[in-house]
Amino acid sequence: MWSKPAEALDIAANATQKFAENVTKQRPLKDAKDFWHGLGPGLTTGASDDDPSGIATYSQTGAQYGNQLLWLSTLTFPLMAIVQEMCARLGLVTGRGLAANIRRHYPRWILLLCASLLFFANVFNIGANLGAMAKGTQLLIPSIPFYSLVILFTIITLLMQIFINYSKYAKYLKYLALVLLAYIITAFAVKDFSWIEALRHGVTPSITFSKEQIFLICGILGTTVSPYLFFWQTSQEVEEEIAEGKVTLASRQGTDITAIKKMRLDVWSGMFLSNLVMFFIIAVCAATLYKQGITNIQTASDAAMALRPLAGDKAFWLFAIGIIGTGLLGVPVLAGSSAYAISESFGWREGLSHKLKKASAFYGIIIISMLVGMGMNFIGFDPIKALIYSAVINGLVAPVILVLIIKMSSNKKIMGEWANKLHITFFGWVIAGIMMVAGITTIISSIFF
Repeated sequence: MWSKPAEALDIAANATQKFAENVTKQRPLKDAKDFWHGLGPGLTTGASDDDPSGIATYSQTGAQYGNQLLWLSTLTFPLMAIVQEMCARLGLVTGRGLAANIRRHYPRWILLLCASLLFFANVFNIGANLGAMAKGTQLLIPSIPFYSLVILFTIITLLMQIFINYSKYAKYLKYLALVLLAYIITAFAVKDFSWIEALRHGVTPSITFSKEQIFLICGILGTTVSPYLFFWQTSQEVEEEIAEGKVTLASRQGTDITAIKKMRLDVWSGMFLSNLVMFFIIAVCAATLYKQGITNIQTASDAAMALRPLAGDKAFWLFAIGIIGTGLLGVPVLAGSSAYAISESFGWREGLSHKLKKASAFYGIIIISMLVGMGMNFIGFDPIKALIYSAVINGLVAPVILVLIIKMSSNKKIMGEWANKLHITFFGWVIAGIMMVAGITTIISSIFF
């Protein structure tokens, strides 16, 4: 039993080594290193979207409908990338986070309402993810009590956010994103995985218009184009500039084509990784669980357990390790995005680049978010209900914030020469419309069905 983690990691290491060898054969190693070093906020933002809650949603999609909805991973890639690029560009040009920009240009009550709803949605998500991480660890080491693990993960994530300086913390998040490779590698551990079938469904839209399927599609859209990612992306672009020595607002305002190109590569790479992982999770569950008639998967741990007898111990270990790693990446992003949004709403000093004493309110929000999320696991709060509540709140908030993002990033008085091109604005409004329909459908389905 204890040899299984080593075997799973060995598969990951070998696959990574082969990938690295192929890269070095096709291009100089220096180019590969430059590409890696050029990645930052976009990579971690995209990777954090594949948290345990997202993994559970994608697993349920593959288990319940097979490959039918794989096309959503293709659809959501440009949706995510366009929105996150607008957010990133807003941060680069203005030198402020998203909430600070909304506060400057729109009525404060809109921002306070959105920030408050974001906080509650993120708390529900944090609670569900902490529970999922604990369950994932118990799959590997059953002897450790669930509640002890929830407390342990809460403490670990808090200590990292509060006491590790930003440059080291950013590197930790960046390297932790590599844990997502576990879900890609899992496909190679599954026998009879049909690549042709998976790729065909990845580009062929199909929908049955059943109540359950429409609700699941809305859930996927809500977990991929999510408000907390908007706030995190914008603020991390600002944090990167502060880390480069641009500590004053005046020094951060404005940008250049080099910074824009670097940001664009980072954002689109991060969103591509996020959606690639989504593709493989759905495809793996379709190739195993769906074919065996196992269609009721409610948590990421359920998926890992169900995979074991069908795909073997290696797939099980990789899936379980991924749950823990993605939680360690996703939970800090959830808590941090709430802290940025609320702190900027009230004009408090904010940012992971500050010490605890200098940004006490900012870190206080992170601490409260984590403790409330942890407490949800002690009062027996159903993690599935937590995710439903989170989806409903995000359905309310996402369209509103998207409208504000599009209007600000299209405004030449705010963005100057870096305002949206017409086609970006057009696609932005299309995305906002899609999210509005998805949000309304999610809310109606959650309340009345």
